[in-house]
Amino acid sequence: MPPKPTYFPQLAAERPDIALCRASTAVARAAEVHASAQGLGVGQHLVLKMLAEVGACSQQALAEELRIDRSVMVTVCDDLESSGYVRRERNPLDRRSYAVTLTPAGTDRLRGAEAATPAFLDDTFAALTAGERTQLTTLLGKLLLTEPRP
Repeated sequence: MPPKPTYFPQLAAERPDIALCRASTAVARAAEVHASAQGLGVGQHLVLKMLAEVGACSQQALAEELRIDRSVMVTVCDDLESSGYVRRERNPLDRRSYAVTLTPAGTDRLRGAEAATPAFLDDTFAALTAGERTQLTTLLGKLLLTEPRP
């Protein structure tokens, strides 16, 4: 059995930035394992989810909204397209860009992935009460809407 942590709880209390980075890394790892078990990467799941919510949009808009590097977005869309989950067509409003559209197979794949999400979230955030999870979500939303100062 590993020794009980003694320093990190103190550090986390003094440095919320460090605590958030470490928590983010742990949750990101868990999310990737979960998404892989569902047959999708986290980025792929997010793209399908956004397309289902907002409809067809450009890869650039997906990258900006989901905060995924544009070069990574190309690979995500390539993989989704080769799986038949999205279709890319020239954007009629801007021939230099592609409109990414969710296919019926993508809608089905998303439905399956979304069905498994609540259990994953319950497991990942089991240390928090429902109220604490709501509070965490609210606080993270505030942080993400504020541009950090250099």
